[in-house]
Amino acid sequence: MADHTKVLNSYKKKLPPSILEEIKDLFPSAGTDKKLTTVLDSTVQSYEDAKINPGECVGLVSAESIGEPGTQMTLNTFHLAGVAEVQVTTGLPRIIELFDAQKTIKTPMMEIYLKSPHNKLENIGKFAARIKEKVFGELVQEFSLNIFEQTLTVNLSKELLDNFGLAVKELVKSLKTKAKGFNIEFEENKIIFSQKGKTEEIKDLYNLKEKIKAVKVGGIKGLKQVLPVKRGEEYIVLTAGTNLKDVLALDEVDTTKTVSNDLYETFAVLGIEATRQLIIDEVYKVIESQGLNVNIRHIMLVADIMCANGQVKGITRYGVVSEKASVLARASFETPIKHLINAALEGEIDNLSSVVENVMINQPVPLGTGLPGLVTKMK
Repeated sequence: MADHTKVLNSYKKKLPPSILEEIKDLFPSAGTDKKLTTVLDSTVQSYEDAKINPGECVGLVSAESIGEPGTQMTLNTFHLAGVAEVQVTTGLPRIIELFDAQKTIKTPMMEIYLKSPHNKLENIGKFAARIKEKVFGELVQEFSLNIFEQTLTVNLSKELLDNFGLAVKELVKSLKTKAKGFNIEFEENKIIFSQKGKTEEIKDLYNLKEKIKAVKVGGIKGLKQVLPVKRGEEYIVLTAGTNLKDVLALDEVDTTKTVSNDLYETFAVLGIEATRQLIIDEVYKVIESQGLNVNIRHIMLVADIMCANGQVKGITRYGVVSEKASVLARASFETPIKHLINAALEGEIDNLSSVVENVMINQPVPLGTGLPGLVTKMK
């Protein structure tokens, strides 16, 4: 191997280190220096060809490359087999959600990868049942209201209590805060609520019934549905609803692979770089599932613009567009009158340094051959 190091070092200025590393790993150890030089030369050639020419309008090329297939995208919502609850927004609605960086998304979901041995068939069901958010209402077989004695009796399903490993005593504890002003008694699978001061208001018991239905009694907040599915050799858990922070804190979870599809949650837990990667992955996933072909560089450019200043900014008049230096460029997007009036009030100056504003006032755009200015001597 040592003899190749010299040849590789001589190309350090021509190629990025990551490409050299890859060639070093993939090049057979029996290969000669001459062959390696041939490989490196053709790599340099490809690398130079891949570079963008100065003055190339990358934004426009990206916009067209994403926009054209986007027009042909079918608007479908696809259901995961067998579970009507876990549905995923795909197609154009999902792309709009991502590029607008919407705060609340239609179908928040997570893919939870587990470390071995938890990702085997026999353990995955237990894990999924444990993390699913359980509310008191799910455990109830029936509510019975006794109007004369003014009591509310709740009969619980023994089977569900055993499945979830919950004890009636624990449930009473978590209900206490919601049931202020009521006495709580409990038997084996029954909880009885009675009013402390006898009032004539039966309405209070009705309200209590609705209130306690929604009390969280176990699992991880926000994970409304769970679905174990097989991915390759291992099993993973898909969830409807997300809670990245609490899920990553679990010991069984493989924190390097687990993802949430909510941009702001990912930003809050893992930071801006992870959010940029999520935008790229999610957009690419939608485009691929539609059978379209968009070069990943275009999506990367959009993701870079959205995350450039360390915050997630959507491509909207409140996000990326509001930060443009040019008044005319901002006005060309949406709400033109507002922008023009504000600029006039502040006495803003537009230096006409970009594309849109020059097109608007019929000047050559500073791109390609319009980038350099020519000075000639007149005879």
